[in-house]
Amino acid sequence: MRKEENTIEIRNQKKENKMKYDKKIEELKLILPKAADPVGSYVAVRISGKLLFISGQISMNEKGELIKGKLGKDLDTEEGYNAAKRCALNIVAQAKKACENDLSKIKSCIKLTGFVNSTDDFTDQPKVINGASDLIATIFGDAGMHARAAVSTNSLPLGVAVEVDAIFELN
Repeated sequence: MRKEENTIEIRNQKKENKMKYDKKIEELKLILPKAADPVGSYVAVRISGKLLFISGQISMNEKGELIKGKLGKDLDTEEGYNAAKRCALNIVAQAKKACENDLSKIKSCIKLTGFVNSTDDFTDQPKVINGASDLIATIFGDAGMHARAAVSTNSLPLGVAVEVDAIFELN
């Protein structure tokens, strides 16, 4: 009997998490973009055991147009923060697709790695990648708290401003 109760409790918790995460997305008036297919010789997501790896998601605006430029030259820190937020929306869209539209399968966000296309003297990469970190933490709450790296680079694919990849733990 105890095992059945535990199973029911886990199912209810997953259902609550799914509703909680989807409700949070709705509350924030966020619209998840379509999870894009990869354009190279790689996969968008890979599940290994209980880990969900999401390939780098590049900065694109609401219309699907690339957010291009170099931080410290073409874009300021706030614009970079918003570009990183857009990357995080793409990450959530990829996670949702990988989890068959069931975000309750997400146990936690383990790590984000953010790459910032920036000038040699730009030093606010962590503030830029906070855009992605803040969005993931806002949607997933405590389960969204993660380890992170914020890396400067002299260029990114297609000239985009920001790219972020992610690792999630699944239930």
